[in-house]
Amino acid sequence: MKPSEDRYEVDEGAAPLDMLIALFEARGWPCESTPSEMSGEIQGSWTKYQLRGIWRPDDMVLQILCLPDIRISADKMPQAHELVSLVNEQMWLGHFDIWSNGGVLLYRNGTMLGDDGLLSLDQAQALVEIAVDECDRFYPAFQFILWGGRTPAEALDAAMVDAAGEA
Repeated sequence: MKPSEDRYEVDEGAAPLDMLIALFEARGWPCESTPSEMSGEIQGSWTKYQLRGIWRPDDMVLQILCLPDIRISADKMPQAHELVSLVNEQMWLGHFDIWSNGGVLLYRNGTMLGDDGLLSLDQAQALVEIAVDECDRFYPAFQFILWGGRTPAEALDAAMVDAAGEA
């Protein structure tokens, strides 16, 4: 996902889930919500990602989860955990994790908001773009260990090669 040139007219700040929903609706991305969570789908470079925003008002924390629909089988779990460790060393914001229940790969980022608990449009766009960009960046590495038979180090090296331009 590339940073958008589009800017939408909204208040300076809004409740975090309301702002995420407004962003999704403005972009035409499908989403749904409950009082404490929103979820939607975004097309990335490699696949569709499920993105969830979970708001904890007691802590003033917005958690963004981005799931690239990768499930790790039991026989690949050791390599996947090693790759997650190597990938997380490359991360500046957020981290990757594998849920123990179901072996689901996900990107997770928790953001503490100020005392007012408001999220700006710029913050919402950045959080969503970072989540999708990081999933796009490392998606090939996980495919290399799951389907390509590569070691975690080989998979990360192969995935970190930046192409010059687009085909």
